[in-house]
Amino acid sequence: MAEVEYAEHGSRRHKTTSTRILGVLAYAIAAACLLPMLAVVLAAVTGGTETIAHLMETVLPSYALTTLALVVIVAIGTFCLGVGAAWLVTMTRFPGARILEVTLVLPLAIPAYVLAYAYTFILDHPGVVQTTLRQVTGWGPRDYWFPEIRSLGGAAVMLILVLYPYVYLLARAAFLQQSASAFLAARALGENPWGAFWRVSLPMARPAIAGGVLLAIMETIADFGTVSYFGVPTFATGIYTSWFSMADRAAAAQLALCLLGFALMLAMLERTQRGKARYYQSGKKQSGLPPIELTGLKAAGAFVLCAIPVVLGFALPSVILFDMGMNSEQNIVSSRYLGFVRNSILLAGTAALITVGAAICVGFFQRQHPGRASATAAYLARLGYAVPGGVIAVGLIVPFANFDNMLDSWMREHFGISTGLLVTGSIWLLVAAYMVRFLAAALSAYEGGQSTVHSNMDHAARSLGQTPLGTLRKVHLPLLTPSLLTALLIVFVDVMKELPATLIMRPFNFDTLAVQAYRLASDERLEGAAVPSLVIVAVGLLPVILICRQVGRR
Repeated sequence: MAEVEYAEHGSRRHKTTSTRILGVLAYAIAAACLLPMLAVVLAAVTGGTETIAHLMETVLPSYALTTLALVVIVAIGTFCLGVGAAWLVTMTRFPGARILEVTLVLPLAIPAYVLAYAYTFILDHPGVVQTTLRQVTGWGPRDYWFPEIRSLGGAAVMLILVLYPYVYLLARAAFLQQSASAFLAARALGENPWGAFWRVSLPMARPAIAGGVLLAIMETIADFGTVSYFGVPTFATGIYTSWFSMADRAAAAQLALCLLGFALMLAMLERTQRGKARYYQSGKKQSGLPPIELTGLKAAGAFVLCAIPVVLGFALPSVILFDMGMNSEQNIVSSRYLGFVRNSILLAGTAALITVGAAICVGFFQRQHPGRASATAAYLARLGYAVPGGVIAVGLIVPFANFDNMLDSWMREHFGISTGLLVTGSIWLLVAAYMVRFLAAALSAYEGGQSTVHSNMDHAARSLGQTPLGTLRKVHLPLLTPSLLTALLIVFVDVMKELPATLIMRPFNFDTLAVQAYRLASDERLEGAAVPSLVIVAVGLLPVILICRQVGRR
């Protein structure tokens, strides 16, 4: 009996120890996600009022107005494209609708800055479009007007073309889940199809659509590559300019604080909309709306409207990039380019493994210990998705640079040894920035799979003597392999495409494909920039193919 009691006591002690370890890891991850935001606030507050006063007199109004204008244009554009395409492919039938329903997701594979390089190559003054126009008409450079691609409007168009799938996917799902009853009732009361859509279907899908638009807006304020290349002054470019060109950390921190406040406000709006979405779902499954058959000009018009975003957002830029790459002098199999590929894969692979591991810790801890503390940890872990990469970079570099400087001074004073920068400028700090930025995506994928594991499995494992970590290792992880692989893939691709944090935080002489593409494009070597851009697009197609498979299954 004593041996049994001792064994049970040892088992309980082991369970308590593993639970404590899991809790410590979850809270440490949440604290790591909160650190950049607290550091930005502290650096901005202690930077003095002179810097912010100077910014308010010079560039701050321009940054604010330009960022706001860009957000408004992108919000309207993604709403119109995403909702219009989703309605046509789900609620109507026309030749090619099933193919377009899947291919409308493809622009997600192309980063906005890559799209900017492709269209600048053909639409700029020396590009093939304007050159052909001058040859055909005999006009000189000042004899005609042509839209300027390097402008606020051009940047907005690039962002709309790659971000509308966020709205499309959520709107499509909302339309598919709607019952036919309300729509048919509106038609019976005399509404035409457009009126029934505007008065019934659209309001019912409003929370999902608003969530998609807010996601597109958050990606817009976080964008650096597109606005920087087009010379559009936004908060994102202001942070980079203040940090590198002006070497003014206080100005960079204060601009980052402005952007952080805007991003967190949008995050709260997105969570509010997501919370409201559940109230629009019917508790009783009803028949879906029978699709409207389109013929003749209406069918042709629907096909063209749905095909334009796919052609402009994926097909045409892919052809342009391939042609540019074939005419460039860049050799993708050279040792230099293989180094870029190796660095990109090393960063993306390491960040994906660490981020998914962090998501498992936070998600499993919340499942094992539901309550306010675990929910707070999960909420803090998700905040990073709303924080632009440039803000996270500033928020991590400032405290760790101070730590490195203090450690170096102490070592010099006591031991006569210079430690230099141990953390700042290291790969691990950059990986930490990636984890903070993309942990929400990994956590969402993990929790989506975890929801399919019934709690009875946990009770059965516990009754058989398994500790919480044993339950995770032997029960949850084998069942969640598809969800974990999806999370790994999403984070891997996001890190491959990420630009602002990589530019600011990368170690010296440690360049990635995204950095190489940005550098070549900044030097106006667009044909060379096409080569690393094509590799990024090819990698980005992997998660998009998974999404397309889900869309194809309806």
